[in-house]
Amino acid sequence: MDNHFNFIGSDTGQWEIIGQNTVKGDFIMPKAANLSISNTHSPILENNIWVLKGFVSNVRYAEKAEKEKLAAIQEGLGRPNATCAALIPIRKNAVWWELAQDERRKIFESQSHHTETGLKYLPQIARKLFHSRDLGQPFDFLTWFEYKPEDAAFFEDLVGNLRATEEWKYVDRELDFRLRKNQT
Repeated sequence: MDNHFNFIGSDTGQWEIIGQNTVKGDFIMPKAANLSISNTHSPILENNIWVLKGFVSNVRYAEKAEKEKLAAIQEGLGRPNATCAALIPIRKNAVWWELAQDERRKIFESQSHHTETGLKYLPQIARKLFHSRDLGQPFDFLTWFEYKPEDAAFFEDLVGNLRATEEWKYVDRELDFRLRKNQT
């Protein structure tokens, strides 16, 4: 099973990009009308506007009990009624990456309560984290969320709460793409 994925901005795709904002930093992505997600074995056509790459890895900051809680209540991606999505690429600053793993864990969980916060929004919000830093990408992580239209305000609450944490002080680049599933 391939755990590497391409997020492709182009004129066609599974998802219509209905909003694109630079939240933090000065990195500007060219505007694209649609987004496709494919594994790296799929060919990337030449008419793409941009491509972001990421891979699914092990859970790095959650402890066993937290991981079990998440797995027990989260739902998978691709639910038919989850026609809204968000792609939020982020990059953390050099200070974050100079911290030891246990120091990052302390900020991530003990101070920011990242997992505890996320649990409040499950199962309505499905999510997956893709790592990009080791691929030489302009972002460290690509965060992907899917939800039903009636849960849009719930999703905004989640994002607002996460952006208000100690952890987010280390984010120096963040984009926010909002998407709607194209009807086929």
